[in-house]
Amino acid sequence: MNTAASNAISDLHVCFYGAGSMSEAILRGMLQKKLLAPQRVSMLNRSGGERLAELKRLYNVTTLLDGGSKEELLRGADIIFLAMKPKDAAEALTQLNGLLSPGTLIISVIAGLSIETMAFLLGASQPIVRCMPNTSSTIGLGATGISYSAAVSQEQREITETIFSSFGIHAVVEEKLQGAITGLSGSGPAYVYYFMEAMIDAASQLGIERETAHRLILQTVTGAAEMVRLTGEKPEELRRKVTSPGGTTQAAIEVLSDGDWSGTFIKAMFRAAERADEMGRDIERSVSK
Repeated sequence: MNTAASNAISDLHVCFYGAGSMSEAILRGMLQKKLLAPQRVSMLNRSGGERLAELKRLYNVTTLLDGGSKEELLRGADIIFLAMKPKDAAEALTQLNGLLSPGTLIISVIAGLSIETMAFLLGASQPIVRCMPNTSSTIGLGATGISYSAAVSQEQREITETIFSSFGIHAVVEEKLQGAITGLSGSGPAYVYYFMEAMIDAASQLGIERETAHRLILQTVTGAAEMVRLTGEKPEELRRKVTSPGGTTQAAIEVLSDGDWSGTFIKAMFRAAERADEMGRDIERSVSK
């Protein structure tokens, strides 16, 4: 972890504009790595005083329940995480107009929302980071794609990457690839869960109790992922090693191939990427009205 960036973060005030599970995952990672004290964090939510009360109780962060106004919390932040629902993004960004100092860093985790649209709504050349984390961030195993606007300084880049390293890994990509990142790692956990569901269903139909199948499949998926990580071998190489000619694995792989499982999966990832871009265009259309 970047020591200089870690030291810099400890002196900043961070505001989460949107208090859902992703905000909580980022907050938890930062606090567990002791990047900053809870007193330097504020959290806002469009609705749900119960949610803010829960976050206050769990993490001792500042919320509107402590008094003060939304404008005061936003104006006092060095970093603002945009984590509201996409449909609420345009209104929220417009409200930030006039509240920000030139150096306030905006970090968005909103799917599909482009840096260009954010800059337009903010009405200023603000340093903006566009990110796509995934839900595994909640257990410290996130995978995040990061893109920067031209106004983001080198120090702000290092701060951003230090934050996202606190709850997983990250990759810096061109913004045009953010849709692909959404299709890959953003939606990726759901693909694995869906695959596991199918394996559990098949095992159950073969006569194995569902709880037993669940345990065995969980270990199988975990072990396979760890094999890729620890050996450094490519997935296709490991697959070939376990696929003996004429054996049981080859028989199963042939069924998957006959059903064009690979082609279907590729189509699914492309559709997820396309949907991310569609969501961005929906936001842009709402802005132009």
